[in-house]
Amino acid sequence: MEVYAKTDIGKSREMNQDYYYVSDEKDEIKLYILADGMGGYNGGEIASKLAVESVKNYINHNYHSIEYDKDGILNLMKEAIEYANMMVYEKSKEDETLNEMGTTLDVLLIYKEKLYIGHVGDSRIYGIRKNNIRRITVDHSYVEKLIKDGSITREEAKTHPKRNMLIKAIGSNTFVVPDLMEKVFLKEDTILMCSDGLNNMLSEEEILKIIKEEKDVAEKLVEKANEAGGTDNITVIVLKNK
Repeated sequence: MEVYAKTDIGKSREMNQDYYYVSDEKDEIKLYILADGMGGYNGGEIASKLAVESVKNYINHNYHSIEYDKDGILNLMKEAIEYANMMVYEKSKEDETLNEMGTTLDVLLIYKEKLYIGHVGDSRIYGIRKNNIRRITVDHSYVEKLIKDGSITREEAKTHPKRNMLIKAIGSNTFVVPDLMEKVFLKEDTILMCSDGLNNMLSEEEILKIIKEEKDVAEKLVEKANEAGGTDNITVIVLKNK
């Protein structure tokens, strides 16, 4: 498997509040985590790093004591995300300057040709098979709810004044319910994990073209997102199942 990852501050932000983790190719646990933090001067930066490190540590600590089936692995993901939520929430209460901090969180674990996914917020995971790109996760955002209700179109959502408002995030409440799913990871499939600094700048067609045609895909995705405006931090993780 080929793994590409990169994070970048973008062209408009004063600091990078995204954070990610990719396991080493020699690691037994194939774990990939991405978070996009928010809140205060440095609250988002603290929240995203704390969430990623909490999930990584929880999974590494508990991985060898679970049943290696769908329920066992997804339950581990759920508990890890709940633990991360508790850690971020409690940290936000320690310091009033961190009171509004929170983060998105996407967790992906690969075990025996299967993907196990945990998702909170509006960072995204895409699946690419043959020449098709499909969003696997659903944004926990106000505009996504409006789209689902039929109040606005997906095109209108791109410029909606509340397009950045989340209805679910890590650290915002004492408890969080993540989306959990299992997917098959076939040979020649590609997975893209990204913060919204990428998908707000590039269309799915543009993303697919870069992943299909470029060699250093993470570098190129970030470069093209910056060329398109770079209005936010940009983080990408690309997994190619060769």
